Amino acid sequence: MKLPRVECPSCTRRIAAGMVAGRLSKGRIWRHDAPDARRDAQGHLLSCAGSLEIVDLPYGQMEIPAVEPEPEPEPDAAAADAMALF
Repeated sequence: MKLPRVECPSCTRRIAAGMVAGRLSKGRIWRHDAPDARRDAQGHLLSCAGSLEIVDLPYGQMEIPAVEPEPEPEPDAAAADAMALF
């Protein structure tokens, strides 16, 4: 599944955003590193401040296509004369 990309409000990079349950027009930005790649005292990379923030998705609410029911086949004349065994 390809996720839409949105602009991170903190670093302005285009990052993938996954949907939030119960809120079809909202998404959570995936965790990502800041462009300047800051490190803490132990040398570990720090995530961008915009990681995991909830934002509006670009396509809005998803639409579910309508499915038309299949027509029922007409019964055969020979099958109508058959006796049911059970």
